[in-house]
Amino acid sequence: MMFDNDIQRMGFCCKYMDPDQTQKPKVLKEIQQAYTERSTTRLWCNNNPDIAEQKLLDCVEHNMASALNLVKYVGELPKSRRMVRLGSNQIPMATEPTWRYVWQDSKNREWLERGFAKVGEMARARDVRLSFHPGQFTVLASADNDIVERSIDEFEYHVDMIRWMGFGQTFQDFKCNVHISGRQGPAGIKAALKRLTPEARNVITIENDENKWGLDASLELADDLALVLDIHHHWCREGEYIQPTDDRFARVIDSWRGVRPAIHYSYSRDTALPEGFAHDTMPDFPALLEAGHKKGKLRAHSDYYPNQLVNDWALSFLPYTDIMCESKCKNLASIELYKYYKGNKYELPSENVRTQQADTRELVL
Repeated sequence: MMFDNDIQRMGFCCKYMDPDQTQKPKVLKEIQQAYTERSTTRLWCNNNPDIAEQKLLDCVEHNMASALNLVKYVGELPKSRRMVRLGSNQIPMATEPTWRYVWQDSKNREWLERGFAKVGEMARARDVRLSFHPGQFTVLASADNDIVERSIDEFEYHVDMIRWMGFGQTFQDFKCNVHISGRQGPAGIKAALKRLTPEARNVITIENDENKWGLDASLELADDLALVLDIHHHWCREGEYIQPTDDRFARVIDSWRGVRPAIHYSYSRDTALPEGFAHDTMPDFPALLEAGHKKGKLRAHSDYYPNQLVNDWALSFLPYTDIMCESKCKNLASIELYKYYKGNKYELPSENVRTQQADTRELVL
């Protein structure tokens, strides 16, 4: 096991946001970019072929450093907050046919291995639980074999980084999460699993979505891989506040084979809820739909977690599973939820604390 399995954790996704968001945009950007990945586009590379390779190398040099900074930051938090999802675009154009040669070069490959090894070493030294979440175009259950091929390629790109970080060696020492998505459903996922590397099969998790493939579909895969319960997706699809005592959740736990599970938690944006909606009541999804509120808007994630009753429900899972906070304000939302859990109100750090933070924001790779 690569992280302490006995600690209850709350984590956040991909991006660091400075606690003082009132600073000038230029200052704020400079602070935050030391923790945030950079990228470029295929169009830009194709339009600038003479300098594209150097651009890609520069992006990845920054990204390996920012990932190390992010893990270092998380590793200095209380033990129960040492959990973070890394962004998927660490290596731009890694699976793009025209430009992937840059990353197949042996010297560049060795450079990547050294850089990501440092990230993994930092995570293990500071007991940080890490994960990835490949994007929406990773559709392992597609009915189109070309899409499946590209999806496997994309998933294995993530697994390369996981392997370089020193993970993927045991079941769920690292979480790499995807949705069922495609038309083939659970059967398509089972077929794709056979084509994945052993490391990929160790780290893959499947999450219920709010559309076609809900929790019941995910449970068809409980004997094959670990399942991630997204409680907001389940609320949007079923109109139900599932409980930790539910037999279906027991099967989710069992799918992790003794490793501490992880769930995803978000909340509907204020703009999607009725004007003047009181956050001291539990939103009723079927009633909101009947009142004319759009399903798609109710699915969208909020910036923070303003509803204490819903927070109490989400936190009732914490004795059994870690919680990945998927609200838009990233670490700031997870801080708020953690403070609520500990019985305190969220407050901005003092000026001297922010100054101390700024002194340590240089790239460390």
